[in-house]
Amino acid sequence: MRLLCSPASPFSSKVRMAARHFGIKLEEIHVDTNAGPSLLIDNNPLGKIPTLLTGDGEAIFDSRAIMHYFDRRDGGLYPSKKSKRAEVEVLEALCDGTNECLLSIVYERRLREPEKQHQPWIDRQWTKASRALVHLDAEPPKIGKKLHAGHFALAALIGYLQLRFEGQWEADYTGLTDWARKFEKHFPDYQAMKPRA
Repeated sequence: MRLLCSPASPFSSKVRMAARHFGIKLEEIHVDTNAGPSLLIDNNPLGKIPTLLTGDGEAIFDSRAIMHYFDRRDGGLYPSKKSKRAEVEVLEALCDGTNECLLSIVYERRLREPEKQHQPWIDRQWTKASRALVHLDAEPPKIGKKLHAGHFALAALIGYLQLRFEGQWEADYTGLTDWARKFEKHFPDYQAMKPRA
């Protein structure tokens, strides 16, 4: 299977970490979404990453759809008990949504000239992200014997914060920095696979 991805993408990181943990072999193909390469556009009309190309010729996107595909294929990413599964899916959605807010800020700053950047938009996205971080810091998911999709989503979120927002959040969310250290003990490849430039 081939994964169209980017090293900096938190969504790519989540999928890559889950695949590594469960022994799912992926050929990683790094793509620049701004360039719109045909391999990506031809397989995902949205031109977004990650996009998984299976051995059967299927194209699966977005990251949550890929995670569910992995779970159907190999199991283990989501609990079998419905109530527990819902908890994991909500956690994953919260982390992914927070990353979307953070990406909006990054794109606003990167793609617009400083005088054209809309600060109220940036502030709104940061307010939403901050609410989520307060919640996650107060109630981080427990790490037991098994890692699940929510763990990988949160690890990817923290990694993206470390990459793009260094020095802007750590002092307020020490519970999350502590959680990341605990996660790394269960997933030693974290430093190599979290979002990076």
